[in-house]
Amino acid sequence: MRRCLHAILAMLLEAACSTTAIQHEPPDGQGIQLPPEYQGTPERLIIVTVVNDAGPAIRAGSTLRTYAGPTVYATSASARKTVAALAGDYQLREVRAWPIDPLQVYCVVFEIPADGSRPELLKRLATDKRVKLAQPMQVFGTLTQSYNDPFVSLQHGFREIDVADAHEWSRGASVRVAIVDTGIDVSHPDLRGRVAMIRNFVDSDRAQFERDRHGTEVAGVIAAVANNGEGIVGVAPNVKLLAFKACWQLLADLDGARCNSFTLAQALVAAMDEKAQVVNLSLAGPADPLLAALVAQGLKRGMIFVGAVAPTAVSESGSTDEFPTSAEGVLAVDTADVHAQRDRILRAPGREILTLLPGGHYEFASGSSLAAAHVTGTVALLLAQDRHLDPGGLHALLSSTSARTATRGGIVNLINACNAMASLDASVRCDSEAGTALAAEDVAQLH
Repeated sequence: MRRCLHAILAMLLEAACSTTAIQHEPPDGQGIQLPPEYQGTPERLIIVTVVNDAGPAIRAGSTLRTYAGPTVYATSASARKTVAALAGDYQLREVRAWPIDPLQVYCVVFEIPADGSRPELLKRLATDKRVKLAQPMQVFGTLTQSYNDPFVSLQHGFREIDVADAHEWSRGASVRVAIVDTGIDVSHPDLRGRVAMIRNFVDSDRAQFERDRHGTEVAGVIAAVANNGEGIVGVAPNVKLLAFKACWQLLADLDGARCNSFTLAQALVAAMDEKAQVVNLSLAGPADPLLAALVAQGLKRGMIFVGAVAPTAVSESGSTDEFPTSAEGVLAVDTADVHAQRDRILRAPGREILTLLPGGHYEFASGSSLAAAHVTGTVALLLAQDRHLDPGGLHALLSSTSARTATRGGIVNLINACNAMASLDASVRCDSEAGTALAAEDVAQLH
């Protein structure tokens, strides 16, 4: 009898002392909620279940015959021990957990390591005998329009590379993207909160920095804020932009700008210092040994460089002879309708792309600069899923998942953001039809 009482007291003591920062059972009348900081980053979360061999929990005031009323399904010590072991073995952080009575399992939401690959981790967990189920944190939505940005229907490039479906799985959360270009209108309503840092290697004119057109256009394609009731949606609206001005605008009302080896070199070094993961180079010029050496150093540090192809820079073999696309390891990008298809060059929308202008305005722009921005945004979406992707892997991935798409320039192979995402994660579904032409009533909205 005494042994039985000791056992009961031990169980009650364990229950009383088991309170931790992790929420295991919900308070009465409430569900178990993810912390707010995780609600927008499902791509970093996985769900794992393990066997839970617990009996009903003993509540204060109840007896062995449970006269106090219904009991709750509790978590066994062995299940918690298994989860702790899994967290240690795979470097996971437990976010939320709860026992699921109908399945007789203990279910845990884990955050994967910052440099971890979710698909690779899930494959390893699937073969671990301690694990009953391992899956990505899925995202679902009601069947209404995904964006409240009024001009999203005018973004044909956004549709042609199927960004909307990719956004169900990644929006580039926390990926650091350096834009080496002119200045950027950081106060534009559709960039508010996206620019984490600005550096000016040309002059000290902050007002001109925010009046510069070309960098603002590129930034809009990459990172315009989604669902803010303003304008357009960026390919990777949750990235952190690093704005490095290395080029100066030639005329106030034109996109043309100039840079030099010195300003560009400073900007590339700054991108390394600030640990940029992707560097967008929507510019072109002569092959430059200094800049090529800096790119090579950046590649060694795991950085990804995306460069725009100049109109006259492509040889018959598909190679380019101008910086940045002449530098080994740079992802070379051209518009869909300029050159014949080349194996080395990625294709993305670059003709009549709706984007941002300084002063809170919007306008259509064309050129390989905008095509490069589409690829930079897509790379950010993919890096948010798998931080281990390198330039060779990204080029192979984007090339192999390109889709024959009806564009304004005809039927061409374009990168496809959702197809690329699906190749990283088998649970991704790509349902939208890409390449839909703009309706006349959509165009009328801008006039």
